Amino acid sequence: MRRIFNVIFRYFIKGLLVVLPLGAAFFLIFWAFSSLDNALNLSDKIFVNPYNGMPLYIPGLGILTVILAILLTGVIATYFITEPIYNWISRWINRLPLFKFIYSSVKDLTEAFVGDEKKLSEPVLVEDSHGFKRIGFLTQKDMASFGLKGNVAVYFPWSYSFAGQVIIVNADKVTPLKISSAQAMKFIVSGGVSGIH
Repeated sequence: MRRIFNVIFRYFIKGLLVVLPLGAAFFLIFWAFSSLDNALNLSDKIFVNPYNGMPLYIPGLGILTVILAILLTGVIATYFITEPIYNWISRWINRLPLFKFIYSSVKDLTEAFVGDEKKLSEPVLVEDSHGFKRIGFLTQKDMASFGLKGNVAVYFPWSYSFAGQVIIVNADKVTPLKISSAQAMKFIVSGGVSGIH
């Protein structure tokens, strides 16, 4: 009887190891899309059901609207916004202190992951004074303008989070890693549970 229970328990654990990550991934993706769609979907304020006169909610229309707006903005920025217009817009943004701070921070963060010049492209290993080693991304190779000659800036994402911190270290404490940025980020964000494949 005990042997049967152990076999059943072992199968249950193996099933759990398959179902739990899949379920959590699907749930998080569904929750993120649903939340975003609910926040951006204006269909119930624009459309009315002709049969009962009630507001008509169309699922997915909020996300579709945002995707189309981003694509349209990309087309306009590529073919119609010239360098003088871009510089004029930048000058106006720079005159709004709070907006400038938020805009430039979000722009830099976005470009770090998806821009033409990805800034998180050099995964490195840093050893601290206690002998602990941490994986991060080299973001500035020269800190002389801060009065920190021979130092570099390394960004360390936190595990199970998209937040992180920047630490300035001596350049000789930094070792480049022979893995891709995606592999390094996956390893860090998973808390080291996800290996390098």
